[in-house]
Amino acid sequence: MGWALRRFSLTKDVPLAISRGTTASVQRLELSLHQQGCIGRGETGGFETGHRGFATDAVEQELQQLLPQLDALDPMQHQQVHARFEDLSPPARCALDLALLDWRGQRLRQPVWRLYGLNGTASVATSVTLGLGAVDAVLQRLERWWHLLPATRIKLKLGSPDGLEHDCALVQAVAQALAQRRQQTGQVHDLQVDANGGWSLDQARAMLPILQRAGVVLLEQPLPPLLDPEQDRAGFEALHSDCPMPLVADESCWDLKDLLRLAPVVDGVNLKLLKTGGLSHAWLMAQVARALELDLMVGCYSDSQLLNGAAAQLLPWVRWPDLDSHLNLIDDPFCGLPRDDDLLSAPPGAGLGIDRKPGATDAQR
Repeated sequence: MGWALRRFSLTKDVPLAISRGTTASVQRLELSLHQQGCIGRGETGGFETGHRGFATDAVEQELQQLLPQLDALDPMQHQQVHARFEDLSPPARCALDLALLDWRGQRLRQPVWRLYGLNGTASVATSVTLGLGAVDAVLQRLERWWHLLPATRIKLKLGSPDGLEHDCALVQAVAQALAQRRQQTGQVHDLQVDANGGWSLDQARAMLPILQRAGVVLLEQPLPPLLDPEQDRAGFEALHSDCPMPLVADESCWDLKDLLRLAPVVDGVNLKLLKTGGLSHAWLMAQVARALELDLMVGCYSDSQLLNGAAAQLLPWVRWPDLDSHLNLIDDPFCGLPRDDDLLSAPPGAGLGIDRKPGATDAQR
Protein backbone atom coordinates (compact mmCIF):
# COMPACT_ATOMS: atom_id res chain seq x y z
CA MET A 1 0.00 0.00 0.00
CA GLY A 2 1.40 3.40 -0.92
CA TRP A 3 0.44 6.38 1.17
CA ALA A 4 1.61 9.94 0.55
CA LEU A 5 1.01 13.34 2.08
CA ARG A 6 1.28 16.59 0.13
CA ARG A 7 0.75 20.22 1.07
CA PHE A 8 -0.90 22.63 -1.36
CA SER A 9 -2.13 26.22 -1.33
CA LEU A 10 -5.60 27.61 -1.98
CA THR A 11 -6.08 31.32 -2.71
CA LYS A 12 -9.40 33.10 -2.61
CA ASP A 13 -10.43 35.38 -5.44
CA VAL A 14 -12.20 37.56 -2.86
CA PRO A 15 -10.99 37.34 0.78
CA LEU A 16 -13.71 36.29 3.21
CA ALA A 17 -14.32 38.22 6.43
CA ILE A 18 -16.42 36.79 9.25
CA SER A 19 -16.84 37.73 12.92
CA ARG A 20 -13.56 36.00 13.85
CA GLY A 21 -11.32 37.46 11.13
CA THR A 22 -10.47 37.50 7.43
CA THR A 23 -9.06 34.69 5.25
CA ALA A 24 -7.36 35.30 1.90
CA SER A 25 -5.48 31.99 1.47
CA VAL A 26 -4.89 28.71 3.27
CA GLN A 27 -2.50 25.79 3.26
CA ARG A 28 -4.13 22.39 2.79
CA LEU A 29 -3.05 18.75 2.96
CA GLU A 30 -3.81 15.92 0.55
CA LEU A 31 -3.51 12.39 1.93
CA SER A 32 -3.46 9.83 -0.89
CA LEU A 33 -3.57 6.05 -1.11
CA HIS A 34 -2.12 4.37 -4.24
CA GLN A 35 -2.96 0.69 -4.55
CA GLN A 36 -4.17 -1.78 -7.20
CA GLY A 37 -4.36 0.90 -9.86
CA CYS A 38 -6.64 3.18 -7.81
CA ILE A 39 -5.83 6.45 -6.06
CA GLY A 40 -7.91 7.53 -3.07
CA ARG A 41 -7.57 11.13 -1.92
CA GLY A 42 -8.59 13.03 1.18
CA GLU A 43 -8.26 16.75 1.91
CA THR A 44 -7.75 18.36 5.29
CA GLY A 45 -6.20 21.36 6.99
CA GLY A 46 -6.30 23.57 10.01
CA PHE A 47 -9.37 25.53 11.11
CA GLU A 48 -10.83 27.13 14.20
CA THR A 49 -14.33 27.75 15.52
CA GLY A 50 -13.75 30.31 18.24
CA HIS A 51 -13.57 27.72 21.04
CA ARG A 52 -11.64 24.92 19.36
CA GLY A 53 -8.97 24.96 16.70
CA PHE A 54 -6.33 22.94 14.86
CA ALA A 55 -3.24 24.27 13.09
CA THR A 56 -2.32 22.86 9.68
CA ASP A 57 1.26 22.24 10.83
CA ALA A 58 0.00 20.16 13.76
CA VAL A 59 -2.34 18.14 11.54
CA GLU A 60 0.49 17.56 9.07
CA GLN A 61 2.77 16.31 11.82
CA GLU A 62 0.01 14.03 13.10
CA LEU A 63 -0.48 12.50 9.66
CA GLN A 64 3.26 12.18 8.99
CA GLN A 65 3.63 10.16 12.18
CA LEU A 66 0.69 8.03 11.07
CA LEU A 67 1.99 7.13 7.60
CA PRO A 68 4.28 4.22 8.65
CA GLN A 69 1.30 2.54 10.37
CA LEU A 70 -0.98 2.77 7.35
CA ASP A 71 0.88 0.43 5.01
CA ALA A 72 -0.19 -2.63 7.00
CA LEU A 73 -3.90 -1.77 6.78
CA ASP A 74 -6.50 -3.41 4.58
CA PRO A 75 -8.30 -0.44 2.97
CA MET A 76 -11.45 -2.54 2.61
CA GLN A 77 -11.67 -2.93 6.40
CA HIS A 78 -12.94 0.57 7.05
CA GLN A 79 -14.41 -0.19 10.47
CA GLN A 80 -11.15 -1.65 11.76
CA VAL A 81 -9.23 1.37 10.51
CA HIS A 82 -11.57 3.76 12.30
CA ALA A 83 -11.40 1.78 15.52
CA ARG A 84 -7.61 1.83 15.42
CA PHE A 85 -7.30 5.56 14.80
CA GLU A 86 -10.27 6.98 16.69
CA ASP A 87 -7.95 9.14 18.83
CA LEU A 88 -6.81 11.22 15.88
CA SER A 89 -7.91 14.83 15.71
CA PRO A 90 -11.04 15.45 13.59
CA PRO A 91 -9.12 16.98 10.65
CA ALA A 92 -6.61 14.11 10.62
CA ARG A 93 -9.45 11.56 10.73
CA CYS A 94 -11.12 13.44 7.89
CA ALA A 95 -8.16 12.99 5.56
CA LEU A 96 -7.85 9.29 6.34
CA ASP A 97 -11.59 8.64 6.08
CA LEU A 98 -11.95 10.39 2.72
CA ALA A 99 -8.89 8.72 1.19
CA LEU A 100 -10.20 5.28 2.18
CA LEU A 101 -13.75 5.98 0.97
CA ASP A 102 -12.47 7.38 -2.31
CA TRP A 103 -10.19 4.37 -2.85
CA ARG A 104 -12.87 1.84 -1.95
CA GLY A 105 -15.45 3.44 -4.23
CA GLN A 106 -12.99 3.42 -7.12
CA ARG A 107 -12.03 -0.18 -6.41
CA LEU A 108 -15.73 -1.14 -6.48
CA ARG A 109 -16.34 1.20 -9.43
CA GLN A 110 -19.17 2.93 -7.61
CA PRO A 111 -19.72 6.48 -6.33
CA VAL A 112 -19.77 6.76 -2.55
CA TRP A 113 -23.34 8.10 -2.66
CA ARG A 114 -24.46 4.89 -4.36
CA LEU A 115 -22.72 2.80 -1.71
CA TYR A 116 -24.82 4.78 0.79
CA GLY A 117 -27.97 4.03 -1.22
CA LEU A 118 -28.63 7.68 -2.10
CA ASN A 119 -29.98 9.29 -5.27
CA GLY A 120 -26.98 10.94 -6.87
CA THR A 121 -29.08 12.71 -9.50
CA ALA A 122 -30.66 15.05 -6.93
CA SER A 123 -29.65 18.70 -7.45
CA VAL A 124 -29.91 21.37 -4.76
CA ALA A 125 -29.05 25.08 -4.93
CA THR A 126 -26.03 26.04 -2.87
CA SER A 127 -25.85 29.27 -0.96
CA VAL A 128 -23.11 31.76 -1.80
CA THR A 129 -21.44 33.79 0.91
CA LEU A 130 -21.25 37.52 1.49
CA GLY A 131 -18.53 38.25 4.02
CA LEU A 132 -18.48 41.14 6.44
CA GLY A 133 -17.47 44.54 5.15
CA ALA A 134 -18.70 48.00 4.30
CA VAL A 135 -22.21 48.03 2.87
CA ASP A 136 -21.03 49.09 -0.60
CA ALA A 137 -18.36 46.39 -0.66
CA VAL A 138 -20.85 43.69 0.35
CA LEU A 139 -23.27 44.78 -2.38
CA GLN A 140 -20.43 44.72 -4.92
CA ARG A 141 -19.62 41.17 -3.81
CA LEU A 142 -23.26 40.23 -4.38
CA GLU A 143 -23.13 41.62 -7.91
CA ARG A 144 -19.94 39.69 -8.50
CA TRP A 145 -21.67 36.48 -7.51
CA TRP A 146 -24.55 37.29 -9.86
CA HIS A 147 -22.09 37.68 -12.73
CA LEU A 148 -20.86 34.13 -12.02
CA LEU A 149 -24.11 32.27 -11.40
CA PRO A 150 -27.79 32.90 -10.55
CA ALA A 151 -27.05 32.81 -6.80
CA THR A 152 -30.61 32.26 -5.61
CA ARG A 153 -29.51 31.53 -2.04
CA ILE A 154 -27.48 34.21 -0.28
CA LYS A 155 -25.71 33.68 3.03
CA LEU A 156 -24.87 36.97 4.73
CA LYS A 157 -22.20 36.98 7.42
CA LEU A 158 -23.03 39.13 10.44
CA GLY A 159 -21.65 39.54 13.95
CA SER A 160 -19.66 42.56 12.86
CA PRO A 161 -17.07 43.98 15.29
CA ASP A 162 -18.63 47.34 14.41
CA GLY A 163 -21.77 46.29 16.27
CA LEU A 164 -25.45 45.70 15.63
CA GLU A 165 -25.94 48.98 13.83
CA HIS A 166 -23.65 47.80 11.05
CA ASP A 167 -25.28 44.36 11.02
CA CYS A 168 -28.69 46.01 10.61
CA ALA A 169 -27.42 48.15 7.74
CA LEU A 170 -26.03 45.07 5.97
CA VAL A 171 -29.25 43.10 6.35
CA GLN A 172 -31.40 45.93 5.09
CA ALA A 173 -29.14 46.71 2.13
CA VAL A 174 -28.89 43.09 0.99
CA ALA A 175 -32.64 42.51 1.45
CA GLN A 176 -33.34 45.58 -0.69
CA ALA A 177 -30.93 44.35 -3.37
CA LEU A 178 -32.69 40.98 -3.45
CA ALA A 179 -36.08 42.67 -3.74
CA GLN A 180 -34.83 44.75 -6.67
CA ARG A 181 -33.38 41.65 -8.32
CA ARG A 182 -36.73 39.90 -8.00
CA GLN A 183 -38.49 42.82 -9.69
CA GLN A 184 -35.99 42.70 -12.54
CA THR A 185 -35.83 38.94 -13.08
CA GLY A 186 -38.83 37.44 -11.30
CA GLN A 187 -36.44 35.17 -9.40
CA VAL A 188 -37.09 34.62 -5.69
CA HIS A 189 -33.96 34.63 -3.52
CA ASP A 190 -33.43 33.14 -0.07
CA LEU A 191 -31.55 35.28 2.45
CA GLN A 192 -29.72 33.33 5.15
CA VAL A 193 -27.81 34.88 8.04
CA ASP A 194 -24.74 33.42 9.77
CA ALA A 195 -23.38 35.36 12.75
CA ASN A 196 -20.53 32.87 13.39
CA GLY A 197 -21.09 33.21 17.13
CA GLY A 198 -20.73 36.99 16.99
CA TRP A 199 -23.74 37.97 19.14
CA SER A 200 -24.66 37.79 22.78
CA LEU A 201 -28.07 36.38 23.66
CA ASP A 202 -29.48 39.90 24.12
CA GLN A 203 -28.05 41.01 20.78
CA ALA A 204 -29.48 37.96 19.02
CA ARG A 205 -32.92 38.64 20.50
CA ALA A 206 -32.69 42.28 19.40
CA MET A 207 -31.86 41.18 15.85
CA LEU A 208 -34.71 38.70 15.45
CA PRO A 209 -37.46 41.18 14.43
CA ILE A 210 -35.04 42.92 12.05
CA LEU A 211 -34.16 39.62 10.41
CA GLN A 212 -37.82 38.67 10.15
CA ARG A 213 -38.76 41.95 8.46
CA ALA A 214 -35.92 41.43 6.00
CA GLY A 215 -37.31 38.03 5.05
CA VAL A 216 -34.38 36.00 6.45
CA VAL A 217 -35.15 32.29 6.10
CA LEU A 218 -32.42 30.83 8.35
CA LEU A 219 -30.30 31.94 11.31
CA GLU A 220 -27.02 30.07 11.81
CA GLN A 221 -24.90 30.02 14.97
CA PRO A 222 -25.89 33.41 16.41
CA LEU A 223 -24.25 32.72 19.79
CA PRO A 224 -20.61 31.91 20.60
CA PRO A 225 -19.90 28.18 20.90
CA LEU A 226 -18.97 27.21 24.43
CA LEU A 227 -16.73 24.40 25.67
CA ASP A 228 -19.21 23.60 28.44
CA PRO A 229 -21.86 21.54 26.61
CA GLU A 230 -24.72 22.40 28.94
CA GLN A 231 -24.02 26.14 28.83
CA ASP A 232 -23.74 25.94 25.08
CA ARG A 233 -27.10 24.18 24.82
CA ALA A 234 -28.71 26.66 27.21
CA GLY A 235 -28.00 29.56 24.87
CA PHE A 236 -29.79 27.88 21.96
CA GLU A 237 -32.64 26.88 24.25
CA ALA A 238 -33.12 30.45 25.45
CA LEU A 239 -33.28 31.73 21.86
CA HIS A 240 -35.12 28.91 20.11
CA SER A 241 -38.67 29.61 21.25
CA ASP A 242 -38.41 33.25 20.13
CA CYS A 243 -36.73 32.58 16.78
CA PRO A 244 -39.21 32.97 13.88
CA MET A 245 -36.94 31.26 11.36
CA PRO A 246 -35.04 27.93 11.48
CA LEU A 247 -32.18 28.04 13.99
CA VAL A 248 -29.08 26.12 12.89
CA ALA A 249 -26.04 25.08 14.93
CA ASP A 250 -22.63 25.08 13.26
CA GLU A 251 -19.61 25.75 15.46
CA SER A 252 -21.43 24.16 18.42
CA CYS A 253 -22.04 20.87 16.58
CA TRP A 254 -19.05 18.63 15.89
CA ASP A 255 -20.17 15.06 16.41
CA LEU A 256 -23.13 12.81 17.17
CA LYS A 257 -23.05 13.66 20.88
CA ASP A 258 -23.39 17.35 20.02
CA LEU A 259 -26.23 16.64 17.60
CA LEU A 260 -28.17 14.70 20.23
CA ARG A 261 -27.49 17.39 22.83
CA LEU A 262 -28.71 20.20 20.58
CA ALA A 263 -31.54 18.42 18.75
CA PRO A 264 -34.34 19.62 21.09
CA VAL A 265 -33.27 23.29 20.85
CA VAL A 266 -32.35 23.79 17.17
CA ASP A 267 -34.03 23.16 13.83
CA GLY A 268 -30.95 22.03 11.94
CA VAL A 269 -27.21 21.39 12.09
CA ASN A 270 -24.34 22.23 9.76
CA LEU A 271 -22.18 19.20 8.97
CA LYS A 272 -18.65 20.14 7.97
CA LEU A 273 -16.34 17.22 7.32
CA LEU A 274 -13.34 18.78 9.06
CA LYS A 275 -15.46 19.02 12.23
CA THR A 276 -17.06 15.57 11.99
CA GLY A 277 -13.79 13.82 11.21
CA GLY A 278 -14.80 12.84 7.72
CA LEU A 279 -17.74 11.63 5.68
CA SER A 280 -18.38 8.38 7.57
CA HIS A 281 -19.33 10.13 10.81
CA ALA A 282 -21.19 12.86 8.91
CA TRP A 283 -23.22 10.10 7.24
CA LEU A 284 -24.10 8.67 10.65
CA MET A 285 -25.06 12.13 11.92
CA ALA A 286 -27.20 12.71 8.83
CA GLN A 287 -29.13 9.50 9.44
CA VAL A 288 -29.78 10.39 13.08
CA ALA A 289 -30.73 13.97 12.17
CA ARG A 290 -33.33 12.70 9.72
CA ALA A 291 -34.74 10.36 12.35
CA LEU A 292 -35.01 13.32 14.73
CA GLU A 293 -36.60 15.50 11.99
CA LEU A 294 -33.68 17.94 11.98
CA ASP A 295 -32.84 19.68 8.72
CA LEU A 296 -29.31 19.44 7.38
CA MET A 297 -26.80 21.92 6.05
CA VAL A 298 -23.47 20.80 4.64
CA GLY A 299 -20.88 23.55 4.85
CA CYS A 300 -17.28 24.32 4.04
CA TYR A 301 -14.30 26.31 5.17
CA SER A 302 -11.73 27.34 2.52
CA ASP A 303 -12.16 23.99 0.80
CA SER A 304 -11.29 22.81 -2.69
CA GLN A 305 -13.52 20.67 -4.89
CA LEU A 306 -11.98 17.58 -3.28
CA LEU A 307 -13.44 18.27 0.16
CA ASN A 308 -16.62 19.86 -1.20
CA GLY A 309 -17.08 16.91 -3.54
CA ALA A 310 -16.89 14.60 -0.52
CA ALA A 311 -19.53 16.64 1.31
CA ALA A 312 -21.68 16.62 -1.85
CA GLN A 313 -22.15 12.86 -1.47
CA LEU A 314 -24.81 13.78 1.13
CA LEU A 315 -26.66 16.30 -1.05
CA PRO A 316 -29.76 14.13 -1.55
CA TRP A 317 -30.47 14.52 2.17
CA VAL A 318 -29.49 18.18 2.52
CA ARG A 319 -31.92 21.10 2.69
CA TRP A 320 -29.30 23.86 2.78
CA PRO A 321 -26.06 23.18 0.87
CA ASP A 322 -23.34 25.72 1.60
CA LEU A 323 -20.57 24.48 -0.68
CA ASP A 324 -19.39 27.60 -2.46
CA SER A 325 -15.77 27.89 -1.29
CA HIS A 326 -14.32 26.29 -4.44
CA LEU A 327 -16.19 28.85 -6.56
CA ASN A 328 -14.07 31.56 -4.92
CA LEU A 329 -10.66 29.97 -5.57
CA ILE A 330 -8.18 31.00 -8.23
CA ASP A 331 -5.95 27.91 -7.88
CA ASP A 332 -8.15 24.92 -7.07
CA PRO A 333 -6.15 21.89 -8.32
CA PHE A 334 -9.22 19.62 -8.39
CA CYS A 335 -12.27 19.23 -10.62
CA GLY A 336 -15.36 17.06 -10.91
CA LEU A 337 -18.08 18.64 -8.74
CA PRO A 338 -21.09 19.10 -11.06
CA ARG A 339 -22.82 22.49 -11.17
CA ASP A 340 -25.74 23.69 -13.26
CA ASP A 341 -26.01 27.42 -12.52
CA ASP A 342 -26.17 27.34 -8.70
CA LEU A 343 -27.48 23.76 -8.51
CA LEU A 344 -25.01 21.22 -7.17
CA SER A 345 -25.24 17.45 -7.38
CA ALA A 346 -23.04 14.61 -6.21
CA PRO A 347 -20.15 13.74 -8.56
CA PRO A 348 -21.08 10.81 -10.82
CA GLY A 349 -17.62 9.24 -10.87
CA ALA A 350 -16.44 6.32 -8.77
CA GLY A 351 -15.35 7.04 -5.21
CA LEU A 352 -15.67 10.72 -4.44
CA GLY A 353 -15.69 11.44 -8.18
CA ILE A 354 -13.08 14.20 -7.92
CA ASP A 355 -9.90 14.32 -10.05
CA ARG A 356 -6.84 16.50 -10.35
CA LYS A 357 -7.20 19.15 -13.02
CA PRO A 358 -5.19 18.46 -16.19
CA GLY A 359 -1.90 20.29 -15.98
CA ALA A 360 -1.98 20.82 -12.22
CA THR A 361 1.53 21.80 -11.20
CA ASP A 362 3.67 20.23 -8.52
CA ALA A 363 3.27 23.45 -6.53
CA GLN A 364 -0.46 22.84 -6.49
CA ARG A 365 0.11 19.32 -5.26
